[in-house]
Amino acid sequence: MKISMVIPCYNEEGNVIPICNALKEMFAKDLPKYEYEIILIDNKSKDKTRERIRSLCENDSCIKAIFNIKNFGQFNSPFYGLLQSSGDCTIHFCADFQDPVEMIPIMVREWEKGHKVISMIKTSSKENKVMYFLRSIYYKLIKKMSTENQIEHFTGFGLYDKSFIEILRNLNDPIPFLRGLVAEYAPDHLEIKYEQQLRKAGRSSNNFFSLYDAAMLSFTSYTKGGLRIATFFGFTVSLISFLIAIVYLILKIMFWNDFIAGNIPILMGVFFFGGLQLFFIGLLGEYIISMNTRIMDRPLVIEEERINFKENKENN
Repeated sequence: MKISMVIPCYNEEGNVIPICNALKEMFAKDLPKYEYEIILIDNKSKDKTRERIRSLCENDSCIKAIFNIKNFGQFNSPFYGLLQSSGDCTIHFCADFQDPVEMIPIMVREWEKGHKVISMIKTSSKENKVMYFLRSIYYKLIKKMSTENQIEHFTGFGLYDKSFIEILRNLNDPIPFLRGLVAEYAPDHLEIKYEQQLRKAGRSSNNFFSLYDAAMLSFTSYTKGGLRIATFFGFTVSLISFLIAIVYLILKIMFWNDFIAGNIPILMGVFFFGGLQLFFIGLLGEYIISMNTRIMDRPLVIEEERINFKENKENN
């Protein structure tokens, strides 16, 4: 039986060789009866990551590589890597050692017991505490608003049986959100808790905009709450505004000479409703962007090169 390891890479020159060595040592020590393949999918790194990967592939045919022609983002590239795996199960794993290597044998033992999908859940993290707190708030909010039961503090680190990988292959989703898909199509998944580690080398490629993309993709893919809030809030504000206008009219009629409303209420109303409209137009735009991307049905990634794959597969 074979286990596939899918490792997304972007500017990981200091991590790819150590992580592959650590995985090979782990397989030799803890999982000697299994064959394995390590698939490194590089998202157009700007450092020497590809040089390191080529060296690894030359020395070990079990290490395979996919080089994208450009950076296709934090969701498409790892998902595409999962679809290229050929193992009886596939493990999605980060190159930076934040996902502990020692958790892999634990997942495999649970898979041997019959669990088809195993999700690794962060109970704590050695990352910035403020970021962890903000993520916690986000996960709880999206879980409350989602039409599906979302998984809190799940990054995609986990084990996926080949039967679930086949489900993913048949989805044909141009902007896949793995965390949501696991919640939607593997409701009986097993959750195992772990502490996320610090990066061994390099800097995280995550920034405000990438985290915002992740938040909006999950929000627009799995919630109707945003549009419904806009609808109800707009109706409520309109009703309140109408009632205030009636009160102003009555007061003006009753106290024509003494009641002076002035321009301040008008200006406040204009700025308030203008800002409100811009906010909800932007929210509606996020939904439209998500719909437009799916309608265009572009490929997940386009490969520039692949190494150590015995068969040339067509790009999805």
